[in-house]
Amino acid sequence: MNADAKLEIGHSACPHDCPSTCALDVELLGNRIGRVHGARDNSYTAGVVCAKVARYAERLHHPHRLLHPLRRKRSKGAGKGSGRFERISWEDALDITAEAMLAAERHHGPEAVWPYYYAGTMGLVMRDGINRLRHAKRYSGMHATICTTLAWTGFIAGTGRLAGADPREMAQSDLVVIWGTNPVNTQVNVMTHATRARKQRGARIVAVDVYRNGTMQQADLALCLRPGTDGALACAVMHVLFRDGYANWSYLDKYTDCPRELEAHLACRTPEWASAITGLSVDEIETFARMVGTTPRTYFRLGYGFARARNGAHNMHAALCIPAVTGAWLHEGGGGFHNNGAIYHWNRSLIEGLDVVDSGVRILDQSRIGPVLIGDPADIKDGPPVTALFIQNTNPVQVAPEQRKVKAGFAREDLFTCLHEQFMTATAEMADVVLPATMFLEHDDIYQGGGHQHILMGPKLVEPPGECRSNHEVICALANRVGADHRGFRMSAREIIDWTLRNSGWGTLPELEAAKWIDCQPDFAKAHYIDGFAYPDGRFRFKPDWDDVPAPRATSIRVKADMPALPDHWDVIENTDERHPFRLATSPSRDYLNSTFNETPSSQARQGTPRVKVHPEDLAALGLADGARVRMGNERGEIVLKAEAFDGVQRGVVIVESIAPNAHFEGGEGINTLTSAWQGAPYGGAAFHDNHVWIEGA
Repeated sequence: MNADAKLEIGHSACPHDCPSTCALDVELLGNRIGRVHGARDNSYTAGVVCAKVARYAERLHHPHRLLHPLRRKRSKGAGKGSGRFERISWEDALDITAEAMLAAERHHGPEAVWPYYYAGTMGLVMRDGINRLRHAKRYSGMHATICTTLAWTGFIAGTGRLAGADPREMAQSDLVVIWGTNPVNTQVNVMTHATRARKQRGARIVAVDVYRNGTMQQADLALCLRPGTDGALACAVMHVLFRDGYANWSYLDKYTDCPRELEAHLACRTPEWASAITGLSVDEIETFARMVGTTPRTYFRLGYGFARARNGAHNMHAALCIPAVTGAWLHEGGGGFHNNGAIYHWNRSLIEGLDVVDSGVRILDQSRIGPVLIGDPADIKDGPPVTALFIQNTNPVQVAPEQRKVKAGFAREDLFTCLHEQFMTATAEMADVVLPATMFLEHDDIYQGGGHQHILMGPKLVEPPGECRSNHEVICALANRVGADHRGFRMSAREIIDWTLRNSGWGTLPELEAAKWIDCQPDFAKAHYIDGFAYPDGRFRFKPDWDDVPAPRATSIRVKADMPALPDHWDVIENTDERHPFRLATSPSRDYLNSTFNETPSSQARQGTPRVKVHPEDLAALGLADGARVRMGNERGEIVLKAEAFDGVQRGVVIVESIAPNAHFEGGEGINTLTSAWQGAPYGGAAFHDNHVWIEGA
């Protein structure tokens, strides 16, 4: 009688916008959950999960979850953003939304309706099913540029394919280079495998980033450079590799396109040249180059930081060129990795309605939602205004760049907005209709690893509270009301998952449920490009054709720019000037994930009030002290927050971690008031870490 009761465990996958996509073991307490654990028997998750997800019960059972459909009150003083709503029935909410979409279509054509979404869930059905409605009705398309585009393009420019060395091989490496990512904050499993290599093999860890963060603190060599100067560092490293005889010429001649042209090009890209650009010392650059050159098993783990600068695609490619110069790809525990998207070969036609796509429909840039909604002719392609928005899985009033334009667009009284959401976010406050959404443990979905190699099943484990409905249910209900015809609208989520698995060569849903996940990792030769890279001639591209990189979404938007042909420092970043002497990066925090977890008390307590990290000498030069209220701004706007003296940045660089709620800033103007919606070359991408600013006492 004194024996502990056996805890029931459910198996799932983390749905959030993080490359780890952890396999989870969830404590089930009736229709509630307890602690969430990383699955020990998954070879990548390896029993580890971030603290945010471990405390997921705090979010799932939050007292402020949206539970019922709401409509904005239209009485005096109840304009958009007033936060005044009234409860309505689901039938009324869906009818109101459908009629607004039909009215937009009648007045301006179907392109006046814009289904808008992103990665609040990474489940394929619940995230991407909105595209089935888009395509069936020929609503405006969306070019997803807010996170991955620049980084993916830069990696594929070299390899020809979005896939690399098995990320579990970090544990077999002798040198792990973590560049452009802070996995201590954003993908903890990277550190699991990197530190295993340190403990078991004596491996060293190098971290390259723009400020001293948790990952940098654990590194054997931490290189803190100026934002947007990664290409200069990569060039100087390769200069040393060629200069000192570390280049693997047999590999270069067999596997790469123009190694001698690259060597000649880099002859003047010396450590001294790069030091002046990056702010690193010559000794730091030489040391890093020697470590790489003398360590055949060097693993380059390249992150999404590259996707946050105007020159990000070029910088990602430059960093990826280094293991091609040394031939590190030949070794287990060597080579490069960013994302494994190409290994899954999904048939997405049922999920997304790809069989009814009209290629003539305009495609709008997700990151430029502000300019789109205020009617910039270039952004709306000289077409009709967007007068109806249907949004799932994202919070653009908080997370999109050029926030003042975003807010102005949402404030239009001729714009109807329906948001399907879990909490009353900044975007929800601007909506006309708000629908309550399920969380990942309350519906069925399927997931793929970005930072690893597994397909994972996320089954429904608990019943949703109140009247919450899943994304798929809402999409199907709206489709019926607006006259969208596709067989996917008449199928359950489980039926779509089963069809997708079968038609993608991954078995069946019952088989996946029994196994929990599928390890899709290609063999060593495929993952390391031993039989050649993914271009027709089998050669890695030091000199890619930037107008024709075989990248996803490459046909959606083309950004004209004179990109350097070979790796270089491409100086198109938003540099400082007399009025804007500081460079701002908005780096991910440990306690928030974009705007997710903003609402949980434990994350709020750990994160505290918004603050900007400023070098102590810069603070002194401004006549400011640690903890002072400061005003920070540029041509896009200004915000007020606290200053934090922080010597883990170069002078002239400032860091604001996380996307804290707009309401946590004085005046309700959040950090993305200052970020730019500039379209990075060659195929778009927002430059969240590429901003110049001024700072003064408030």
